[in-house]
Parts: sequence; structure tokens; C-alpha cells
Amino acid sequence: MTAPTLEAAGLAKSYGDAPAVGPVDMSVAAGQRVVLVGHNGSGKTTLLRMAAGLLEPTGGSIRIAGLDVGSVEARTMTSYLADHPVFYDDLSVWEHLEFIARLHETHDWEQHAADLLDVLGLTGRGDALPTTFSRGLRQKAAIALAFVRPFELLLVDEPFVGLDLAGREALLELFRRAHDDGATLLVATHELTTVAASDRVVALRDGVVAHDGPAGEADVADLVTR
Repeated sequence: MTAPTLEAAGLAKSYGDAPAVGPVDMSVAAGQRVVLVGHNGSGKTTLLRMAAGLLEPTGGSIRIAGLDVGSVEARTMTSYLADHPVFYDDLSVWEHLEFIARLHETHDWEQHAADLLDVLGLTGRGDALPTTFSRGLRQKAAIALAFVRPFELLLVDEPFVGLDLAGREALLELFRRAHDDGATLLVATHELTTVAASDRVVALRDGVVAHDGPAGEADVADLVTR
């Protein structure tokens, strides 16, 4: 039997005496598109950072395809697009793309990278430093980095903030292509188009799962505000 792409069991994170997440039990099957919703402070970012192996749980466990999230194999499978992307001060957009692609031993990455810059409206900005970009352009550069490497699981935290209409449409198309290629997507967002294209909606409230069901049955506005 194939292990779920992502599986959390009793997952919890606290900061001192203040609980941030948990306990959370959640399983995401291979190829599933899941949208994570909840009000600010509900625990979405903390959950995603634990799934990406960037934050250590204080309780329970979370595994990627049956592997520990901190393992090289799990990190190789997982691409993470953060809500506040961070770049190297002295690397251009193209140098960032090359670094990520070579780090993951991506073959023939140059054409793929050029295509990503084109679809995201960054053609001509490859030699620029993303640290000098506006919020929207920084987000587009981060999207290119997330997609330039192969992955089986894509974790995304509020990706539409700062994006113009063209950027939003480009990202939705990249989501669709990734899903068509068999990737599993877990996206924290309030973007209704993403919700409509997903298979499932999971809502967090005060760090615990308040709703988990098919996307067509979810009232996202209600889940976010209640």
C-alpha cells in the first residue's frame, strides 16, 4: 500500500506555553489538490513550515511519503513557496534559478527556467537582483524558483499576495500543470479560483482542524471568518 504523500499524526507546535498548532491529524493522498484556509493566526504557516522541514514540532509527527520531513529524500520531494520569500543579496534571478536547479540535479534546466521567466513576465529581468524588486516581482521570482526544480509535493503559503492579474493567472496555470504531472499540492490561500480547482478544503481554527471536506461543499468565507 502506497504511503500518503503527507501524513500528520497528533502534530503540534507550541511556543512556550502558547499553542500554535495542534494536535492535527491529516492525510493527503498522492496527486491530491488541497487548499488550506483559516483566519490570520490560525496556524497555516506554522503547519506548512513543519511540513517543509523548516520548523521542529513539539509533539506528534509529520511524514512525507512515509519519510521523516528532515530527511534528504523528503526534502528532495518537496518544494516550498513561502509567504515572504528570501533571496541571496548578491545573486541575480538567473543565478538563483541555476543554483536551485543544480542543487536538485535538474537536467536541461535552462529552457525550463527561461519558459518560467516568460510565463511570469520576468523576461529581461534575469540579470537583476530580486532583493531590489517590488513585492509583486519578488513573488514572481520566488514562484519561478519553486517550479524550476522537480518535486512531488508542493507546499504554498499565500502565493497571490502582491501579484497582478497576469501573475495570478500564470500561477494558476503552473498549479494546473504541476497537478497534471502528478504532483500533490497543499496551498494556503483565500483565492477562490484555487479553491474551486482543488479537490479538498481543510480549515484551521486556533491551530486545529475545524473542517475537512470536498471543495464543492465548503463555504470558504464562512470558514475563514468564523
